[in-house]
Amino acid sequence: MKITDVKTYIVGNEWKNWVFTQVETDEGVTGLGEATVNGFAKTTEAAIHELKRFVIGMDPFDVEQISLKLFRDYYSDGGQIQGAALAGIEYACWDIMGKALKVPVYKLIGGKCHDRLRVYANGWYRGARTPEMFYEKAKQVAAKGYTALKFDPFGAAWRAVDRSDFQLAIEIIAAVRDAVGPERDILIEGHNRFSVHTALQFAEAMKKYEPTWFEAPVPPQKISSMIEVAKRSPVPIACGEDYYCREQFSELLMHNAVHIIQLEPQYLGLTAAKQISAMVHAHNGVIAPHSAQGPLCSLVCAHLNTATPNFFIHEIFDDFNNDWTQHIITNPVQVKDGYIELSDRPGWGAELNVELARQHPYHPGHFLPLFREGWETRLVVPDEG
Repeated sequence: MKITDVKTYIVGNEWKNWVFTQVETDEGVTGLGEATVNGFAKTTEAAIHELKRFVIGMDPFDVEQISLKLFRDYYSDGGQIQGAALAGIEYACWDIMGKALKVPVYKLIGGKCHDRLRVYANGWYRGARTPEMFYEKAKQVAAKGYTALKFDPFGAAWRAVDRSDFQLAIEIIAAVRDAVGPERDILIEGHNRFSVHTALQFAEAMKKYEPTWFEAPVPPQKISSMIEVAKRSPVPIACGEDYYCREQFSELLMHNAVHIIQLEPQYLGLTAAKQISAMVHAHNGVIAPHSAQGPLCSLVCAHLNTATPNFFIHEIFDDFNNDWTQHIITNPVQVKDGYIELSDRPGWGAELNVELARQHPYHPGHFLPLFREGWETRLVVPDEG
């Protein structure tokens, strides 16, 4: 079997353009991939078509070699964009393998470690940034059966905040804890917002509400800053979604300070993601992969998590997207009573609804402007000219 072409489709989901790929072969078996990056849909699509020259004519079963060529052979560091383009092609190769062998992907990467995956809700807090809104929305999420909720209470904060904004963020955390009670997990999203000292001030203030983790409290580029916060914080620190190569995770893990690793398979490919999960396992850590892209990303993470012994918890946005998005791929993940269970369908068990994709084209305002007031509403960003 040989790869003959890689096609791309951009779907204009209102809060993030989704980029899908389809790898075609000379035997008629096709594979579905995803290459979504916030704000860079057209750029990533172009990267896919520039990179595909390296895989045309290759056997899709040779994913190690394909991943190496896509990462190494340009001799440039394309960061998350190159990583997403790589993943979009490589995911599709795994799908082809599963279809050809008539097994789900998780069977190809170690088999079933978990019969079902506990999930946490994200993207549920659209609305005004008030404790009252967060309280009501959290009640609704808990009523759906979720046992864990993640949220960013910090608005458009960056590095330092004034006293009133600091207090508002803590009041929102308190409101969510009050809404869901002591039995459910609350996870605080930092979105790389703060300086070290501000992050530590927040960590101290939120401690009494017993968050399961404080995620990405400082920018990821200086790993030393993340390590300093992790070593001094009274609540666990989680991070990793911004990194796109094994070496970054190796440096993060060598300090033995962060033990909840949120690798992003979308920037790594499944091959590297599985290897990094083993690195985390060797450091007595757990994985909670970042899964805030499109619906295929959710499926990929579910297969990875199912086959990974040190899996902790699975992220879900899908349940809180607009209704039409539930049909953009066949057989998306389904949450029942706070858990998901994978089917035994071959490959990912999903196909792209191309007709629906064409009804929702790319839009330049479809991205999350995380440092703009009101980003939580996940509405189309207006053109600023």
